[in-house]
Amino acid sequence: MYSDLDCDMMLRVFELAQRGLGKVQPNPLVGCVIVCQDKIIGEGYHMQYGGPHAEVNAIESVEDKSLLEHATLYVNLEPCAHHGKTPPCAELLVKHKIKRVVISNRDSFAKVDGKGIALLKEHGIQVQVGLFEQHGRYINRRFFTFHEKKRPFVIAKWAETADGYIASLKDGSAQQISISNNYSKAYSHLFRVQESAIMVGTTTAEIDDPKLTARLFEGNQPLRIVLDRTLRLSKKLHLFSDDFPTLVFHEKNRAHPPQKNKTYKPIDFKQNITAQILTCLYEMNVQSLIVEGGTRLIETFFKEKCVDELRIFQSAVLLAHSLGVKAPDIQSLTTELKQRKEIENDVFFVLKVVH
Repeated sequence: MYSDLDCDMMLRVFELAQRGLGKVQPNPLVGCVIVCQDKIIGEGYHMQYGGPHAEVNAIESVEDKSLLEHATLYVNLEPCAHHGKTPPCAELLVKHKIKRVVISNRDSFAKVDGKGIALLKEHGIQVQVGLFEQHGRYINRRFFTFHEKKRPFVIAKWAETADGYIASLKDGSAQQISISNNYSKAYSHLFRVQESAIMVGTTTAEIDDPKLTARLFEGNQPLRIVLDRTLRLSKKLHLFSDDFPTLVFHEKNRAHPPQKNKTYKPIDFKQNITAQILTCLYEMNVQSLIVEGGTRLIETFFKEKCVDELRIFQSAVLLAHSLGVKAPDIQSLTTELKQRKEIENDVFFVLKVVH
């Protein structure tokens, strides 16, 4: 059904698409390659939210537009057929009389969902859908989760010692311990640039006093989120700085005056807090979320079967005593992930931290 050239070109499309990671959300990652007589005559990808789509950039890069009616256009996601921030890409392909279009994934976004494919076929364009479909879904796992499950794609991330602790205990209180190194910290900042939001619990905010910003890479700054049921956290904490927005989830009936770059959302702590948080973020158009700690918060998300990906930094450091805060149980969590057959692309990886 597909030639070797088709396969090679779609792999190139995937490579181009991923260049938009952290820059186009909540839009999907899309790349496009145009081929005529077995030669690439145009390429493009979606570079920035609100900017031209991949197909537009690819067509613009073709010097001789007369070749387009003899060309095959490769794209990883169905061309849009609706007017959003930009005109419909499907109409542009029809306008240029593209001969053949090869697509990896149908777009499950309600305003598209087959309409782009139908429009192309109505105008006599040869359309093939499904080349490397699973890989295409993996690349756009955030986008598909958001539109199909009506919630953000959730990444659980933490750093732990070799004996499975994320913090030590002293005088009954958790204390921060040095687990990460400069390389793992850089990775953490890269992850933040690529996602829409990052969340911690009350205890983690108090002990670690994290900034939750991406300071080592240019690009997106994730929405900072903290769970603060009784609004007891000090406003001197870094995550309450005015430079970037912070969202605070707190108990109902605890009013809080508006503050610069801070939003307070009341939720019912007697009900399922995970569902309430994810519903709120979905309504705010937050496509992906890193849950960075602590153990209790991460396990709460797992209990509700809302974690899609694990990212763990594992250090050679040993806490060497039993007085510590245990990290989430990797074995049980990954087993649970594998048993959730509705999840098509579970991801789990451990990054070793060498001091």
